[in-house]
Amino acid sequence: MNAGSRVPAASAAGSLPQIGLPTTLLHGVDFTSAPSARKAITIASGHAEGNTFVLDSLTRLHDFVAFSAWLKQPGPWLGAFDLPFSLPRELVAHLGWPLQWEPLMHHFCRFSRSELREVFRTFCNGRPAGSKFAHRATDLPAGSSSPMKWVNPPVAWMLHAGVPLLLDAGVTLHRLHAGDPDRIALEAYPGMVARMVTRASYKSDERSRQTAARLAARVAIVEALEQGATRLGVRLDAGAHREALLHDGSGDLLDAALCGVLAAWGWQRRDAGFGLPEFDPLEGWIVGA
Repeated sequence: MNAGSRVPAASAAGSLPQIGLPTTLLHGVDFTSAPSARKAITIASGHAEGNTFVLDSLTRLHDFVAFSAWLKQPGPWLGAFDLPFSLPRELVAHLGWPLQWEPLMHHFCRFSRSELREVFRTFCNGRPAGSKFAHRATDLPAGSSSPMKWVNPPVAWMLHAGVPLLLDAGVTLHRLHAGDPDRIALEAYPGMVARMVTRASYKSDERSRQTAARLAARVAIVEALEQGATRLGVRLDAGAHREALLHDGSGDLLDAALCGVLAAWGWQRRDAGFGLPEFDPLEGWIVGA
């Protein structure tokens, strides 16, 4: 098992300073459906100080075994995860799949990716141009892709890979699945936060496309968050990790930090359902949308 790496060296989660009693760790998780030595699941961990998300550590995990072990670390913690937690009700009803969240997830995950690709392609082929994909109610305000998309980006595979790991780890998915009350997962979308600052592209997995313009966009995003200059009103204190966020051309570290900001926003509203509105319990909702 690849145990993961710190970027750069940082304090271990167990040694963070106490913020209130008990300490609640906040995690932003930039997920990938195909972790590898080149593309990791990236985690920004920290804590809240007032309206500030203080970034204490950055971690890269290179396989699902390491990520599963990480999910099982004791709480209390709240994590904002960049992966869809469910499918659009329109799609589910059309296919005649279960209309309760947990049975739906078990049914969905029994399919292989190739089988799902054909199911989704058949659904899309029967719809008019411009509305091929079904969307959840949360996707419009968040600006997120349909969870049934299998390419550009392959968020369907993120759902297919990620939700079983969350269920197996026994975490609570707020208002979707009751697990350990000290380990709570919220769905997040870092692109929503980035677009509060700029519509410019700020990342690429291709080194040849990791340009000065994309670096400038990352600088603008980080500077705006440091000032709390988004509608979220949450500041980012990146501390010693600031340069890492700026100079990671893939944007994975910054995306994890953006999810950490969303975790802090939700934590501020923990007594009001983490700031989530009333939503369809089959579809779920993106924190901050």
